[in-house]
Amino acid sequence: MEDKTPVSLRFALLGPLRAWHGERELPLGGPQQRALLALLLLHRGRSVDISTLVDGVWGHAPPAGAVPVVRTYVSRLRKLLEPERAAGDQFQVVVSAGRGYTLRTDTVLSDVDEFEDAVAQARHYRDAGQLDAAVRLLRDALASWQGTPLAGVPGPYARASRDRLAEQRLTALEYCLRCELDLGLHETALPELLALRDAHPLREGLSELLLIALARSGRKAEALEAYARTRRVLVEELGVEPGPALRAVHAGLLADAPYLAPPPRETSRPRTRPDIRSDRRPETGQDIRPDTRQNARQDTRQDTRAGTRSDSSGGAQPSDVVRPSQLPADSPLFTGRQSELLRADGLLTCAQGQNSPVIGVVDGMAGAGKTSLAVHWAHRVAHHFPDGSLYVNLRGYDQDRAVMDPSAAIESCLTALGVAPNAVPEGLDAQAALYRSVLAGRRVLILLDNARDTEQVRPLLPGAAGCLVIVTSRRRLSGLVAGHGAHPLTLGLPTAEEAHAILVRRLGRARVDAEPEAAEDIVARCARLPLALAIVAARAALHPGFRLADIAAELRADHGSLDAFTGGDAHTDARAAFSWSYRLLEPEAAALFRRLALHPGPDITASAAAALLGVAARRARALLAELTGASLITERSPGRFGFHDLLRAYAAELAEDEDTEPDRRAALHRMYDHYLHSAHQASLTLGPSRESIDLPLPSAGSTPLTFRGKKQATAWLRAELQVLRAVVENASAHGFQDHAWRTAFSLELYLDRLGYWRDLLEINRTALASAVALGDPVGQAHAHRSLGFSHHRFGQRHDARVHLERALVLFQESGDRIGEALAHRRLGRLTNVEGEHLQALRHFEEAHALYLRHGHRAGEAGVLTDVGWTYILLGDPERALEHCEKAIALQQEIGDSSAEAIAQDCAGYAHHRLGHHDASLGAYARALELCREMGDRFLEAGTLRHIGDAHAAAGRPEPARDAWLDALALLEEAEHPDAETVRRSLDRHSDPPA
Repeated sequence: MEDKTPVSLRFALLGPLRAWHGERELPLGGPQQRALLALLLLHRGRSVDISTLVDGVWGHAPPAGAVPVVRTYVSRLRKLLEPERAAGDQFQVVVSAGRGYTLRTDTVLSDVDEFEDAVAQARHYRDAGQLDAAVRLLRDALASWQGTPLAGVPGPYARASRDRLAEQRLTALEYCLRCELDLGLHETALPELLALRDAHPLREGLSELLLIALARSGRKAEALEAYARTRRVLVEELGVEPGPALRAVHAGLLADAPYLAPPPRETSRPRTRPDIRSDRRPETGQDIRPDTRQNARQDTRQDTRAGTRSDSSGGAQPSDVVRPSQLPADSPLFTGRQSELLRADGLLTCAQGQNSPVIGVVDGMAGAGKTSLAVHWAHRVAHHFPDGSLYVNLRGYDQDRAVMDPSAAIESCLTALGVAPNAVPEGLDAQAALYRSVLAGRRVLILLDNARDTEQVRPLLPGAAGCLVIVTSRRRLSGLVAGHGAHPLTLGLPTAEEAHAILVRRLGRARVDAEPEAAEDIVARCARLPLALAIVAARAALHPGFRLADIAAELRADHGSLDAFTGGDAHTDARAAFSWSYRLLEPEAAALFRRLALHPGPDITASAAAALLGVAARRARALLAELTGASLITERSPGRFGFHDLLRAYAAELAEDEDTEPDRRAALHRMYDHYLHSAHQASLTLGPSRESIDLPLPSAGSTPLTFRGKKQATAWLRAELQVLRAVVENASAHGFQDHAWRTAFSLELYLDRLGYWRDLLEINRTALASAVALGDPVGQAHAHRSLGFSHHRFGQRHDARVHLERALVLFQESGDRIGEALAHRRLGRLTNVEGEHLQALRHFEEAHALYLRHGHRAGEAGVLTDVGWTYILLGDPERALEHCEKAIALQQEIGDSSAEAIAQDCAGYAHHRLGHHDASLGAYARALELCREMGDRFLEAGTLRHIGDAHAAAGRPEPARDAWLDALALLEEAEHPDAETVRRSLDRHSDPPA
């Protein structure tokens, strides 16, 4: 199908919410619809579930029917944003995602994204010393705002977003003013700073800039008064003293610090800002990394006076003090990681005026690029540390060399700082004390690479302010964060765009652009891991005649293996890099790491992990925490843990090598038991009167779950849906066919209620193959029945009849009378659709007799509804109403709300056919209430269609259209063929209100 993704949609949020398709401005509808659009736009392509949308638009007191109203708004927005979409084409802008929606950011442009990109690029320019370019870019970006962001858009999400966006603008303006002060434009900036200080008296960053501007303008007394005023406001309104950065500027004023002195007139900068909106705006694609050595020399000259160097304590030290420069060379191949670099830049702000050293900890899995990032950023900021830089590889994860002892690390640092080897004392405590003394009053950048744990790092921390420490480790060094105030930065995978840029940087743009699909495939096969991308790119670079498509084919052939990711040495070998983390695990954690490779889903909970290992859930949580701390798995969302693809392959290799076949099969058996019994229990919770099947007892250690109510059961099924689909396939493939078909049976009710009929088809095809392999006629019968039901949902009548008739025969042959009755009911419904209503009645009579004979009251009540609907189709609504009312009474007696919803809907339709429109709407209202309580979207859509029909018949077109639009939104979301029928109903009436 041709991709008709619009590329000309533009949105403005930095002012009133507006949108354009090409040059045409779009009418965005009423306030709540605009609030919904803003919420989707600001989630930047992330899925937003229905409950979040409702809360964001209305807050904690939404109106009755808020969920269908949201779906109506989505339906209207889809038509508005994709006016050229042909019927039957998939939506490309606002797409369904689970129980919510996503607005694809690759289809639109927004002024928020442009503003944030401009600010990030300006920071890049400032780091490169291009202050004029940074100021021009920032002033252009600030001028693009058209007033209060999201002006006039209601709802709590819009209010919170307005505050957040306003804070972003103020932060950008503050950064722009800081750049202007660096340019020497203190007098130009002063009026704006004074106004901003008055508007934001509690914002210390603005007061800090105001003090600097006043001091450099020769107005020291006013600067001191401004500090006193800010301090007074902070104490009176917040009960706090000014922060360290503002106190440091105040101390500089009192000490006549050189950086606050007015510049000499002959060397001062021009007193006007760079031209705004200049045609000389720098190209954003240019590599503008700074020459850090030149910057360092400039800083050193500025801080040096007649053979002495100023220090943070105001004293002076001889100019011949050793200034080490130990940073490894910055990689010329480094690219991307802009968001991480911006976060790292925040450490410099923390360092201003702080009375203790600033510590940043970069952690992440092996091969994520922690060292490359740390070295690159260290080079970017080295000029801020005129007393030099230290680098130590602590060898926390090294294949060939022992972990570096802290004592040896300190000795190497002391030597680099100019201490004679024979002057280094014995004992770690004495060495650490000398190390802290030597660093006192100095501004040194210290990079501690590849740390094993907090205890290895702690002796290497300076004792006083002025120094910046960067630590990299595969472990999360929580001891440094908790005990020393370290700032953690967990390095995840690069974005798809950044991973693509890694290939471009290593292979050249021409080669990558020549084979874009192959390049995309390579990125996917490497799972965006920088180490894997580097290994594969090196192979391609060494063989310039190889097509990228051939290299991608090699990776596909090795899928599930690490053989393709072996470089020339241990440091470019993915398997070796992973092993350094694995071999440090405790035995039980190592066993769980291997067992996790057996799990088929995208993520796993502690209870399922406990089943894999055969331990209590509490113990499993502790082991998962150890694996997370070692960066071997990640906690993707609270309580759900996942692998990187290559780590999964490594764990699978280990499981094959270290675990016996019986141990692996026992783990699989426990896991399949866990999911089967949990899903069965959830299904019984949702439909206690539904036909069920018997299960064998769960194996020891499988720890199946129980549920306190329908809400908890539904939440578990929603969270585990992808996993459960995978479990059915995986169980069948690994010889656990009984688990496969029984798990598929347990999912039928939930999948049907949510309209996931394609999933129902797929898992029951697997279920049927599994039952056939077992020679289990009951399993085959249930799979055929479910497949027939699914085909019926999609209007595929021939396929539905084939499966249902085969199910009926198998149930009869196996003596399963309740299954036989259910097959008759399914055949009766199908026969009704085919127009053979008398034949349908015979099927329902057979089912009714079987239910009566075996005392199945829920089935008996359900058949009464089926018979009532058939009489409606036969043109006898009075007789239909009689059967429906009997069904409702019986269903209320046994408490079967799902079946009652169907019966109420049927009764409402009978009233409608009798011309009792108010009575019909009363029955429909009760049916709708029950549908929404259960979350049954298909039944809800059917009832809404009937409500629309009733309003139309009563001459009320507007409420009719509202009901049909709500039904259409549900059916479109499920890609149901009935959606076209509803569209035709809408087309026969006037256009809906905006």
